[in-house]
Amino acid sequence: PRIKKPKRKQFLHILRLRKKLFFILKFYCHLAGMIKATGLSKSYGKLQVLKDVSLLIKEGEVVSIVGASGAGKSTLLHLLGTLDKADSGSIEIAGQQIETMSRNQLNVFRNSKIGFVFQFHHLLPEFTAFENVCMPAWIGHRSKTETENRATELLKLLGVENRSHHKPNELSGGEQQRVAVARALINKPLVVYADEPSGNLDS
Repeated sequence: PRIKKPKRKQFLHILRLRKKLFFILKFYCHLAGMIKATGLSKSYGKLQVLKDVSLLIKEGEVVSIVGASGAGKSTLLHLLGTLDKADSGSIEIAGQQIETMSRNQLNVFRNSKIGFVFQFHHLLPEFTAFENVCMPAWIGHRSKTETENRATELLKLLGVENRSHHKPNELSGGEQQRVAVARALINKPLVVYADEPSGNLDS
């Protein structure tokens, strides 16, 4: 079948949305320290995904990790985001050594200091867009008024404020992803990890 190419006007609009998204991520991601990983290795069974990976990301840097499918990009993000544990190596975020934290300390650190935007939005289907954005702040016992004001601000900034009371299945793919971006920024994290965040943006 013949693939229909997007019109130039539509293409430029999508391009502007992507540029706006990365500007927002850069504006709200104020790194108070740095990310330092040393000698990270990770295997799943006999398959070694990462081997002796080290990196240093300075304060205020916006860094892209590129590579072929299956190269281990998402695995590395999961390790740096404390969602998974490396087989060996160490990770330091904002001067704090991740390996020394207890599970509860790690949960609190992740909620308050790290924001995630995944390839798939992972919005909770039973809650509205507004409630999904507020959820990390509610979990962190932040002020209700402050949380709701910030959620409204972020949804407006991302152009989905008029969809705030709709549930995920009532949103387009691009709207779902923009809500997910707002959720990642609600707690003013030190670090934002984004795994192909603009892949689902629509016009």
